[in-house]
Amino acid sequence: MKMKYMLILLMLYSAASQAQDTLSFPTYLQQVGKNNLSYAAEKYNLDIAAANVMMAKVFPDPELSVGIFNNGQRRMKLGYGFNSGLGYTLELGGKRRARIDLARSEQQLARYQLDEYFRNLRADATLAFLQVMHHQQLYEMKLNAWRYMQELAKADSIRFRTGMITETDARQSNIEAGMLLNETYGTAADLKAAQVQLNQLQGRFRSDTLPAINGDFRKFERSFSLPELVINGQNARADLLTAMQQKDVNRKNLRLAKASRIIDLGVNAGINNVSVVTNVVAPTPSMNTVSAGISIPLKFSNRNRGELLAAEANIRQGDMSYRQTELQVQTEITQAYFNYLGAKQQLVQFDTGLLSNAYKVLEGRMYSYKRGETSLLEVLTARRTYNDVQQQYYESLYNQAAALVELERAAAVWDIEF
Repeated sequence: MKMKYMLILLMLYSAASQAQDTLSFPTYLQQVGKNNLSYAAEKYNLDIAAANVMMAKVFPDPELSVGIFNNGQRRMKLGYGFNSGLGYTLELGGKRRARIDLARSEQQLARYQLDEYFRNLRADATLAFLQVMHHQQLYEMKLNAWRYMQELAKADSIRFRTGMITETDARQSNIEAGMLLNETYGTAADLKAAQVQLNQLQGRFRSDTLPAINGDFRKFERSFSLPELVINGQNARADLLTAMQQKDVNRKNLRLAKASRIIDLGVNAGINNVSVVTNVVAPTPSMNTVSAGISIPLKFSNRNRGELLAAEANIRQGDMSYRQTELQVQTEITQAYFNYLGAKQQLVQFDTGLLSNAYKVLEGRMYSYKRGETSLLEVLTARRTYNDVQQQYYESLYNQAAALVELERAAAVWDIEF
């Protein structure tokens, strides 16, 4: 009864999975690009960079001053006075242009960084999709293996009651069926966890609706030229473009640092009004005066070259970072290329009939076992071998697909469709 209850649960689980709407890979990838929350947050960096360009265009604000003064009216009767003035700072040395150029360079840097983020997000999302495909295959394999052993255990129970086999053999069949059932539960849990990950990447959380997917692992076979991949990666990798753009940002930051050391001029103009002087010694009528002038700051701070030295060091650091990134791109592409070739070679072994031969051995053992010509141990060994070969085959399919995704991620090419 317990085993029957477990069978019902597994059947319900399988039916529930099949009842879900099937999610295609193009739709899934579109949803990731549209709704992924981390990617949406990264997009705001473009808005921030655009706002920084607008701020860099701002001119210095003029200064308005208003004041009042007392010439000793209470004691000497010299009257009151009012003054007002307007001041403005003239930026010299191209400071505003240097600020704008730096902000625009940083805006382009933000674009490259967003492209790099999406490149990795797309590859990670594809790998997560492949994980679900892989776990679905393993789940179906484990479920079929359990059903197979469950039928064998039932048949062995009948054979035991008729005296054809020993009680030990009958118990062994039940034990094997129970172990496979536990493995099926574990694989089902792994599948659910992988499906939840797909929901997260699509920017949603719905534990009651997990996506069922379909795909063909046979669509991941390609032929590449390593030199062409390296050249394409060097021309198109967003992280390499980011490193190159960072060099431009560092150079323009140095230009701004140099421009900031240029002395600015302050221009000012004012009007003064003095009231009537009623002093009996020197009475004077009210009058207005106009003033204008310039102010020159004394930039003793220019003796400190720390800002310039830091900007120059950033340029040298950016050059080293670019060379390191270029080397890293070449290394990643080469490693991913050989990993992909290795994964393809492993899969070729199954095309020689390894999987079909393992199944034929299992069928032959079962036929002989039913006729009493072989032992249960030989049947179980053949079953485990077939399960292992099946699992290795599915893992080889997944490994080839994952290796292709990593290779195309590294080489900045993308033609994944399935």
